[in-house]
Amino acid sequence: MIKNSVDIITLGCSKNLVDSERLMHRFAEAGYKVRHDPEKVSSEFVVVNTCGFIGDAKEESIEMILQMVEAKKAHKIHHLYVMGCLSQRYREELETEIPEVDKFYGKFDWTDLLTDLGSRISEEKDFGRILTTPPHYAYVKIAEGCNRFCSYCAIPLITGRFVSYPMEQLLDEVKSLVSQGVKEFQIIAQDLSSYGLDLYGKLKLPELIDRMAQIPGVKWIRLHYAYPSQFPYEILPVIQRHDNVCKYLDIALQHISDHVLVDMRRNVTKQETYDLLKRIRTEVPGIHIRTTLMVGYPGETDEDFEELKAFVREARFERMGAFAYSEEEGTYAANHFPDSIPDKVKQARLDELMALQEEIALESNASKVGQIFDVIVDREEEDYYVGRTEYDSPEVDPEVLIAKDRFLTVGDFCRVKVVEALPFELMAVPVGLD
Repeated sequence: MIKNSVDIITLGCSKNLVDSERLMHRFAEAGYKVRHDPEKVSSEFVVVNTCGFIGDAKEESIEMILQMVEAKKAHKIHHLYVMGCLSQRYREELETEIPEVDKFYGKFDWTDLLTDLGSRISEEKDFGRILTTPPHYAYVKIAEGCNRFCSYCAIPLITGRFVSYPMEQLLDEVKSLVSQGVKEFQIIAQDLSSYGLDLYGKLKLPELIDRMAQIPGVKWIRLHYAYPSQFPYEILPVIQRHDNVCKYLDIALQHISDHVLVDMRRNVTKQETYDLLKRIRTEVPGIHIRTTLMVGYPGETDEDFEELKAFVREARFERMGAFAYSEEEGTYAANHFPDSIPDKVKQARLDELMALQEEIALESNASKVGQIFDVIVDREEEDYYVGRTEYDSPEVDPEVLIAKDRFLTVGDFCRVKVVEALPFELMAVPVGLD
């Protein structure tokens, strides 16, 4: 066991990851040796940053905590702490059920952890982080919480109301990250569309991204998790105007059937959704849209599902994920709609929808064969380099496998020609370096 050291294990989304990176920075400042997601825990302290979004995520978090409990019993670690969404929502139950954990922290009080350990930490609201991503890209969280209260979603119950981070603080954070060598910025929040409304009385995402794009050294900016209702249309000319704002938008739409959208409490209609997509594609030609859809919501009929498939065929999303409805206690849906659709039906619909999307993704990728793109090189494998275009976010989108025809540097941009397309990968050869 390594004394005066901490292993931090992060589960769930990139928003959790940012919290872990900030905590790692605090530990390092206090003199601890810090590791993130180690293959084998061996530190004096272990912190598990949990996810509590849906059933599978909660089970994964519980299993990880129990694994660490066993490690503590075997004297492989001395102290175990738990933070994040799961303990934010279920702290009392967890304290009763898993007393071996030294202390539980929630989504926002994790900053007390070092103080509780007797370490003096700076009271400054700095944005210091130890990046766990490759050093050329980072996630920037611009807000906490959510005010939307979609019927199926427990996130507002966990994270509370929507709170924007001040714009100047975010711009300073980006400048700091640029000084550390970061070139690509994934802008994240539960609801990008609402950014600034609580602080400034108006939607400020367009101004934030416009100013961020003008910071020297910012090569790519990519937007994640916009909301279709009250969409800030002024962001579209910002995307179109700046070469370093990727022509990419992640906007979860969930469904297209009007009655399902009403039951989901999405505050958007089928026609409004089609109009939104048309305007996005008109104002930003060539944009790649990523969305997430849900199948098996209570009351979803066969006709509703056929309508959803027709929507996917027509919208032709370049990037799409889907998941089956999972009842979450305390949500409006759980309290008002019986989860009556059998799991087998949900899975069959999910499989069918993703098979349809695979065909569309392959056609989208095939259209790129013969074209030349700028890509950022993420890593080197034995037979090829792996990179991404501006249309691809890390970990969730297709990668570009680049032939080793010449030496490339991880973290640099290069120009490649696409020579072959697979549903979720592109094969390419380098044609020149920037």
